[in-house]
Amino acid sequence: MSPPYPKKIELVDKILAYNGYFKIVKYHLRHTLFRGGWSGEMSREVFERGHAVALLPYDPIREQVVLVEQFRAGALSLENPEQSWLWEIIAGIIEPEETPIEVAHREAEEEAGCRVTDLIPLHKVLLSPGGTTETCQLYCGRVDASTVGGIYGLAEENEDIQVHVVTLDEALALIDKGIICSSPAIIALQWLALHKAMVKQRWQVA
Repeated sequence: MSPPYPKKIELVDKILAYNGYFKIVKYHLRHTLFRGGWSGEMSREVFERGHAVALLPYDPIREQVVLVEQFRAGALSLENPEQSWLWEIIAGIIEPEETPIEVAHREAEEEAGCRVTDLIPLHKVLLSPGGTTETCQLYCGRVDASTVGGIYGLAEENEDIQVHVVTLDEALALIDKGIICSSPAIIALQWLALHKAMVKQRWQVA
């Protein structure tokens, strides 16, 4: 259904507020309103982090998934340090000249030491559009979970990653308990729960 008024944006000013490993851009703008007319001029800071890929490795024969656990500064809690370690799926930033599929394979090796033999694209999601341009391309990838486990990560990036292999049902229970609270992990696991039969058919698993 088409909106009654065209959606337009008027950029008043754009300022590079911070330029380091990440960037922060400050916009002054206004936009059209659903009821017609224009909004007032507003100021918005936007975090330019780049774009990411996240991969849920799945073993359709054993019905197991591969999850990773690591410290995350964004979840920092000095009162309850346990909350600073998150259960997630494999993920990484897309580097210049890299494709999302290449990132998925690279991060699978770096973060979990696992080889993915097939990739199914899921969704491309905006992680926090109220303040960052970052998108995340989600995949489900086939693995042999019997060969996976241990501690991984790049020392030069101070990564310390514990690999967990659990059943899909166990992973879904971890969502219900609030242990898995990372949005890409929740989206990918719930997608797999809904599409498990299709995935097995595609991968010719009874």
